[in-house]
Amino acid sequence: MQRTDRPVEEHIVSLPTDVRADMARLDAEISLVMADHQRVLWEGKFWGGTDQNIIGYGVYSYQGRSGASGEWFVVGLAAQKSYITVYGVAPSDYTDEAKAIRDRLGKAKIGRNTVSFKRLSDIDLPTLLKLVDRARTAAPTSLRDVLAAGCL
Repeated sequence: MQRTDRPVEEHIVSLPTDVRADMARLDAEISLVMADHQRVLWEGKFWGGTDQNIIGYGVYSYQGRSGASGEWFVVGLAAQKSYITVYGVAPSDYTDEAKAIRDRLGKAKIGRNTVSFKRLSDIDLPTLLKLVDRARTAAPTSLRDVLAAGCL
């Protein structure tokens, strides 16, 4: 995956009508939380070799022990085939707070570091935005952090 010069707005208007409004609203809300971070479209092969378009908020560089380095987004937003995914925000720890957040989030699938849902009305938006804010302040800085977060 690489950052592109393609405008995010162009990507959003190209989405199927059944997800376009939800993606536009989520993009606007996440952009407010991530206002101090760059917003850019990432395109290319993603996990499993599928072509993806992900709106990335924030970017950081990492370098692993082997010397391998790269860039990644702090928070990502993508319209998948049958759901919307927000990357970098899942409450992956097993604390009581994480359980409470999962319970408040609504009808969502929580992955290793992703939250996926069919439509915006299925989830509690303020809870999701709290997770976005948490990701904003805790961006990983090493390859080990990136791998632990399930981003590569």
